[in-house]
Amino acid sequence: MESGESNNGNERCIISNDSSWFSQFRNASNPWMARYAYALIFLVANLLAWAARDYGHGALTEMERLKGCNGGKDCLGAEGVLRVSLGCFIFYIIMFLSTAGTSKLNQMKDRWHSGWWLVKIPFWVVMTVIPFFLPSGFIQIYGEVAHFGAGVFLLIQLISIISFITWLNDCCASEKYAARCQIHVMLFATTAYVVCLVGIILMYIWYAPEPSCLLNIFFITWTLVLVQLMTSASLHPKVNAGILTPGLMGLYVVFLCWCAIRSEPAGENCIRKSDTATKTDWLSIISFVVAILAIVIATFSTGIDSKCFQFRKDDTPAEDDVPYGYGFFHFVFATGAMYFAMLLVGWNSHHSMRKWTIDVGWTSTWVRIVNEWLAVCVYLWMLVAPMIWKCRHAGSTGES
Repeated sequence: MESGESNNGNERCIISNDSSWFSQFRNASNPWMARYAYALIFLVANLLAWAARDYGHGALTEMERLKGCNGGKDCLGAEGVLRVSLGCFIFYIIMFLSTAGTSKLNQMKDRWHSGWWLVKIPFWVVMTVIPFFLPSGFIQIYGEVAHFGAGVFLLIQLISIISFITWLNDCCASEKYAARCQIHVMLFATTAYVVCLVGIILMYIWYAPEPSCLLNIFFITWTLVLVQLMTSASLHPKVNAGILTPGLMGLYVVFLCWCAIRSEPAGENCIRKSDTATKTDWLSIISFVVAILAIVIATFSTGIDSKCFQFRKDDTPAEDDVPYGYGFFHFVFATGAMYFAMLLVGWNSHHSMRKWTIDVGWTSTWVRIVNEWLAVCVYLWMLVAPMIWKCRHAGSTGES
């Protein structure tokens, strides 16, 4: 039996190295390539949702079941987004349930994850079509649930980003790379802080041109305070986390603040927009395309980062272990389906969105701001938690 399993593994390795990508998909031999197929499906779902929102009014109005939409024609576009999102969510949540717990490459779940594309692609098409025949009330309920699912996605993405930043800092601070990376760390940290300061100054110039722009002034000033707070906490003698992690986290929170202010509705006096803001130009189209690709890339990169959510780390995985958590991968894509729906409808299914826009509205602004504040809280907790555990452990051993 063991020799048979070994031969199967060797045959699979030969297929993975010598066969074409189509043969690898057909023979369920390459989970690394399979993830790109899932990302492509996710990208197509994003584009379908956008098309349903911006150009699907004519088709959607002919469907009898959509006439009960409370928001009229504008809501039809939002409902189209939610219906595509629901189909995408169902597909990935079924994949999550059917692949969760996969640990070895030669299991049936592994073959289902990496292959069976002639079954899964028609299955995804069916799951995309079915929601268009569901009653409007059910879609509205899903829209409310999608707020929670999108929040879960943002939290997972946040933890993944912070884990990557801390991993990069630990790698540079290790004995193996400390001497080699010292200059690079100083260069990257200095560059990060310079970009943070320049970004904050530009936000003051662009988004707080008048003293009456109190909300934007508060957002920008509080972001500056948070950057200083993270730096002070990281450089505390009891923490000694260095300057690289707070610098990179500063870039992240400044970026979130910029996204939040950019999400404010057009027409606000504190947002300098051109007179043609109501018209679609090439800059708007390019920004929209970049935003869609960013959603897919963020979902893809977060989905394969399951190790940062493992409580027990395994430094020596076996050769036949799966390269990433299949269940976690599909769960991230399922919540990502809810997330892209919220971005396309501005986190409000009754909110009309202009063509070629994404994540615009006051709800979107506050979601970004809360995400920024939560990122700082999680980062500070990751710095303070080890000291708290050490103090508790020392106290318990002292009492015993």
